Amino acid sequence: MIANYHTHTYRCGHAEGDEREYAEQAAKAGLKILGFSDHTPQDYFDTSLRNRRIRMTPEELPGYAASVRRLAAEYKGTLDIRLGVEAEYYPKYFSRLLQMLRENGVEYMILGQHFLGNEIGDVYSGRCTEDENTLVRYVSQCTEALETGLFTYFAHPDLIHFGGDAGVFDREMRRLCQAANRTGTPVEINLLGIREDRHYPNERFWKIAGEEGCTAVIGCDAHRPSDLPDAAGEQKALSMVSRFGLKLAETVELRRL
Repeated sequence: MIANYHTHTYRCGHAEGDEREYAEQAAKAGLKILGFSDHTPQDYFDTSLRNRRIRMTPEELPGYAASVRRLAAEYKGTLDIRLGVEAEYYPKYFSRLLQMLRENGVEYMILGQHFLGNEIGDVYSGRCTEDENTLVRYVSQCTEALETGLFTYFAHPDLIHFGGDAGVFDREMRRLCQAANRTGTPVEINLLGIREDRHYPNERFWKIAGEEGCTAVIGCDAHRPSDLPDAAGEQKALSMVSRFGLKLAETVELRRL
């Protein structure tokens, strides 16, 4: 790997390390591009929800942005450091989110649709389900997100954990892959899922992605500096690329907000 656009920091509450530690490790590993994409804040009406440690708070965003920009200037010519976030697409909050990100100079978003609807009181995408409607809703919401043209790539598109009818899975995942192709959005083979032996990467999904001609990108989804590099995970991801005939993008063009 020469580029990783999927990197978290301590601010999300479930990762370790600050920006400098990741930059030092990335430089040692020989990366050319390091994108920070910590879990984006959501400016909920109920401010008590900001304290759930699954993402940074709105109050933390300016410090995060300033820290990444300082490192980008320091490492200029050695390591190309970019300022991004991993974001859900929540229709109710999306315009407010964009305003907040633009005000802080965030360069790019990757889509990580962890919840459906507008999150509050709705379904976690990674919970195993046999409910066809949940899968249909996930695909429809992610398709709507991709059609905004604002997401640089789609992180762990196979996060949805569907254990129901195989024909339904095939139909909906093809619909999702076709949306990714239609919008020119790469889909990510997620190395955190490989490292932790999660239900993703889902080989059923990646077989469909290959048949549909999707472009894949490998993302470390680093939650600690030592995740850079992840040579063992990368080799497994490259094996998937080969077996399923995927087009692999070593770098991606950032879609500005």
